[in-house]
Amino acid sequence: MESASQNDWIDVASAADLPAGQAMEVVVGEHVIAIFRDADSLYALDGLCAHQGGPVAKGELSETDAGKTCVTCPWHGWQYELATGIQTVNRQPLQRTFPVRERDGRVEVQI
Repeated sequence: MESASQNDWIDVASAADLPAGQAMEVVVGEHVIAIFRDADSLYALDGLCAHQGGPVAKGELSETDAGKTCVTCPWHGWQYELATGIQTVNRQPLQRTFPVRERDGRVEVQI
């Protein structure tokens, strides 16, 4: 991965390596990032759970009662909305989110 200024998009993976309903973990500089593809959307969150650092990318996807896609951390069951990083029980934004996009068959994140 290449070094980038704060506003640059960083190429992290082939889009083909991230099918719908799947996740991957990437490391960009000092950041561990969990990237998810849910149907046609991409999401990127801090890859370490705010509770005790569990691997968020290894969690299961589901929907909240409000119909928002969330991930459940496999260690202790904490859930976060993919689009916002909001923890579903206390409604606080505990997981940092990152801009993510697909461009020319590649997945890119912005730090």
